[in-house]
Amino acid sequence: MTQPSAAQDATALAPFVRTVARGPGRGRHLTREEAAQAMQLILDGTAAPEAAGALLMVMRYRGEDAAEIAGFADALASGPEWRNAAPDLNWPSYAAGRTRGLPWFLLAAKLVAGAGHRVALHGWNAHRHEIRDALPALGIKTVETGEALGRALDAHSIAYVPLEAWSPGGYRLIRLREAFGLRSCVNTVLRVANPFGASAQVEGVFHPPYRGLQADAGALMGQRNVLILKGAGGEFERNPSKEIELFGLLDGEAVDLTAQALRDETRRLADPGGQPEDLLRLWRGESDDHFATALVTGTAALALLALGAAPGLARAEALAEALWQARDRAALPGAQAA
Repeated sequence: MTQPSAAQDATALAPFVRTVARGPGRGRHLTREEAAQAMQLILDGTAAPEAAGALLMVMRYRGEDAAEIAGFADALASGPEWRNAAPDLNWPSYAAGRTRGLPWFLLAAKLVAGAGHRVALHGWNAHRHEIRDALPALGIKTVETGEALGRALDAHSIAYVPLEAWSPGGYRLIRLREAFGLRSCVNTVLRVANPFGASAQVEGVFHPPYRGLQADAGALMGQRNVLILKGAGGEFERNPSKEIELFGLLDGEAVDLTAQALRDETRRLADPGGQPEDLLRLWRGESDDHFATALVTGTAALALLALGAAPGLARAEALAEALWQARDRAALPGAQAA
């Protein structure tokens, strides 16, 4: 949380805590405006840490609400220095599960970027350190300022922004899980947030009921193109061996789609055993892991659909397959053309 300051007010959050914590029939969810006010008090250090913890845990107990999520995201919004980078696709990565599966979705993001779409990845992962570790070898630059993000997108169409760079306050809040032993609505807020003002967004969820919540929050925030699915640990990552449901918005219209399994194979995204170099081997064509290939192209297809790059899921899948076949296999640090 924030460091104590002379301006800290132990009672600043009291009205908001009372609103949500009253007994049955008396308590209610915060409005979007109230949620934004409460979050701002937390972020600027006015609210006492114990009051912030009380509010977040009561909200967890009550259940998350789309207006509250949107209001919190409003308060976390980044400044124009980040939005000037003008990405096409916002790709959050905040998986909190202890999955040990490889982050194949990074190859999907790279594939989409290779088609000329500006992809801004951002995140923080408590138990998936291999995500950040994999970035340099994949040629995905980590940046910490809006200016650097713009330069990276201009040069490579893809970059990764750590949460602690674009929102130090959000970083402090998400790490409260270590104190509570429980997630809070901040995990959902960071997935829904569109900190760089991208025109399209993809989001993963850990629990299926959150798909509708995140779609509703996105609609309140004026997002017009967002696709949401359940992925391993909450990442936006398509399991090619399963039929999946997609929620969200396309051209501002609510969508509820079913995507069929791509492979008749039983394998979980979180299966252990893979090595980081497997990502490089697959991209270079040195591996014939058909499941991983289908995961990458299937995930990329959904991102392309969110971007409006193809009319409909079948066309997006065909486009992703074509992009995979035409990928630049040498476009990685130290890679040799296959």
